[in-house]
Amino acid sequence: MGPVLAGVLQLLALTGALGLAYIPLGNYMARVYSSDHHWRVEKWIYKGIGANPDTEMRWTAYLRGVLAFSVVGVLFLYALQRLQGVLPGSLGFSSLDPDQAFNTAVSFVTNTNWQSYYGEQAMGHVVQTAGLAVQNFVSAAVGIAVAVALVRGFARSRTGELGNFWADLVRGVVRVLVPLAAVAAVVLVVCGAIQNFSGIHEVGQFMGGSRQWNGGAVASQEAIKELGTNGGGYFNANSAHPFENPTPFSNLFEIFLILLIPFALTRTFGLMVGSVRQGYAILATMATIWIGFTALMMWTEFAHHGPAFDIAGGAYEGKEVRFGVGGSSIFATATTLTSTGAVNSFHSSFTGLGGGITMLGMMLGEIAPGGTGSGLYGMLIMAVIAVFIAGLMVGRTPEYLGKKIGSREIKLAACYILVTPALVLVFTAAAMALPTPGDSMTNSGAHGFSEILYAYTSASNNNGSAFAGLNADTQWFNSTLGLCMLFGRFLPMVFVLALAGSLAEQKPVPATAGTLRTDKPLYAGLLVGTIIIITGLTYFPALALGPLAEGLA
Repeated sequence: MGPVLAGVLQLLALTGALGLAYIPLGNYMARVYSSDHHWRVEKWIYKGIGANPDTEMRWTAYLRGVLAFSVVGVLFLYALQRLQGVLPGSLGFSSLDPDQAFNTAVSFVTNTNWQSYYGEQAMGHVVQTAGLAVQNFVSAAVGIAVAVALVRGFARSRTGELGNFWADLVRGVVRVLVPLAAVAAVVLVVCGAIQNFSGIHEVGQFMGGSRQWNGGAVASQEAIKELGTNGGGYFNANSAHPFENPTPFSNLFEIFLILLIPFALTRTFGLMVGSVRQGYAILATMATIWIGFTALMMWTEFAHHGPAFDIAGGAYEGKEVRFGVGGSSIFATATTLTSTGAVNSFHSSFTGLGGGITMLGMMLGEIAPGGTGSGLYGMLIMAVIAVFIAGLMVGRTPEYLGKKIGSREIKLAACYILVTPALVLVFTAAAMALPTPGDSMTNSGAHGFSEILYAYTSASNNNGSAFAGLNADTQWFNSTLGLCMLFGRFLPMVFVLALAGSLAEQKPVPATAGTLRTDKPLYAGLLVGTIIIITGLTYFPALALGPLAEGLA
């Protein structure tokens, strides 16, 4: 079997598995977030945190809950890292420096999971399990909760109430993420991923010296890392490490976990707004972009030139031979079109255009299908922009799901789509203009510029993957990337929840002959075009200086 055919068959198998899980999981999550019943364990949690899950919240109260919970998470994780040297199970590792501890705490609380450290050389069992793994669950649940609040904004009328943040958070963890992650962890253990709390071992000889490896609860953290579109690796090699991703099957299974919840949430959305066809329209938009990007990535990596590439069977530099070009291309596309950030290959070693595709996937806003929750609410913001553009074309007040898109709504949507590009471009320009940050680049020219552009794109969009080659463990990058992660996560949430509150207060307008049908292929095509055009107009100059210049050289 040729490598191209193997890659295509993997893509088909992945698509089939996602199709089988789409309806059951989407229906289940719709029931979870629409239920009035509380499980006993959930009641214990509510009692412990002093929350009343039956109290409805307006968007301002919902936002306060999101921000308060996240601030506590940052402070707790920061303290845990700073105290690591005196904690049991630290494996002899010292406490992290203040700037790196700040960067890591912000990274995991914002669902970014950017890592400026070597996991196996910096983090002990307590920090990995009680700190990072816990944030993998709750940060993903926060994203789903905000998405559900926006969906309620479309579904409800004449009320500013969007549900209860604490109930949505707890249900997301207890009913959705924990059960799925438990099953996924067992599958990964069967595949060969390790799951223990052993210490550091010397193994074998390597180039005249011994190598040391430490164990850990890797399979359980790997499961939620992918399922919650987190991305932080237990080891520095991330999902290229055989302890995290042992076989081609585990590789495909991890891609499945990355895409599972974001795609299924479109079904949840359709059910909660009372029209599964609306969910299918959003699904079609996401799937079109995902398949298109995956095909393009595979083409750029398989379309090798020269005898060396022909002998190797593809652009194998920086890729694991266990997964091949096809498995690496599918993984890279999935991880950058979502907010995952896990990598099973070095994106810096991809072809020039291939590296540009990974950046472009994040620059779209990670909405195809995007992160857990963040992908859905990002796509719905784009849907609002698309109907506004359609309304301008025909001179009619735009409507979406029976709600009028007025000046307030479009201003909030516009602010949402401007936040991350502003962070990416301003901080990239500052890093290139100042004398010190440029010293962190391994490469010069277009590729060196791509390293810095990728870093700020990854942080601002809460992705977490790295282009490699950039030494990000400096005070400048730890601090500025941390700020990008904070603003890139929470400023968009402010606009999303404000939009949800505005929509929930409206009275639905009946559909007429002039109403744009947003459940038809024509609208899905308009939505795809809107996404591509907005991203292209925003980022093309920066891409032209980096990956496009390198790829066309």
